[in-house]
Order: sequence, then C-alpha cells, then structure tokens
Amino acid sequence: MQSVEYTEPLSRPFPWRAATLVAATLATIEFVVLIVAAAFLLARPLHHPAPKATAAPIHQTRAILHVRRIQVTPHALLPRTRLSVLVLNGNGIAGAAASAAAKLHGLGYRIGGKRNAERRHYARSIVMYVPSYAHEAQRLARDTGIHLIAPVDGLTPRALKGVKLVVLLGS
Repeated sequence: MQSVEYTEPLSRPFPWRAATLVAATLATIEFVVLIVAAAFLLARPLHHPAPKATAAPIHQTRAILHVRRIQVTPHALLPRTRLSVLVLNGNGIAGAAASAAAKLHGLGYRIGGKRNAERRHYARSIVMYVPSYAHEAQRLARDTGIHLIAPVDGLTPRALKGVKLVVLLGS
C-alpha cells in the first residue's frame, strides 16, 4: 500500500467568493418567488363586498357558506306571520333560545317552540327547513344574520309539530 507524501497545489485558487455570491443570489430569488406565490394563494380576494346587515343579527358567524340552489315546487313566498319557527339552543348559554325567539317574534315570525338542542356544543348557528321552504329559509337567514342554511336533518316530523323552519343556535 502506498501512501501520499505530498500534495500538489492547484494551478489557481477556487473562486469561493464568487460561488457564494451566486448561491446566495439564487436563494434570494427563490425566496422572493415563494413569498409572492404564498401571497397570491393565501390572500383574501379584495373584490367581494361585505354582506349587508338587514336586521339585528341573532348570531354572527365567521365563515360564509353559499347556499346550494335546490329545485323545489314553486310557491309564493309566505309572509313571516304564516311561518312557524322552532328555536333550538345548541350553544349551552342559558336563555339563548328564548332571547332569539323574542327577536324572531319581533320580526313577525310565529314561534313554534323554543328549547335546548340534543347537543350543546354546536360551532355555528344554522337555519334548517323542510322540503319546499328553501326560499323562506333564505329570508329567515338574512333576517337573523345566520349564513348556514340546510334541509332539516336529525328531527322527525313528530318533533317538528308542523314547524317548517328551525333555527339552531351555535356558539
């Protein structure tokens, strides 16, 4: 086995400074491109106007979900005085259903009942409706400032007792 006894010097020194400057410049350009891409992907669109408040909202939510259009048998929009609303307290705050029911009654709705929901930890408030009352539910949602609207789920016709709209209060 042979061993190396001497080293041979390079013909010219390696350009460490130039290589470091080139690598740092490329890293800076990549970083700027990533920042710009993240800004475009994560920024909120500025061209959407804020929703207008109509009446004193019962509950504000942070996210606005768009209502899915459902084909129903068309009928004239019923006046508020002919609609009965069930108010369910799903947030655990004592008296929330009674307070919301009083506000709805002040807007002209008939109150078909107010009570605690099965669970008391709903994250958001929601307006629910029985089939063919989607338009009335949209109006109720506008009146209350609630942005989630869905068909009735989890309540039997017996529990509804003829009520067509349900307001489930969340936190």
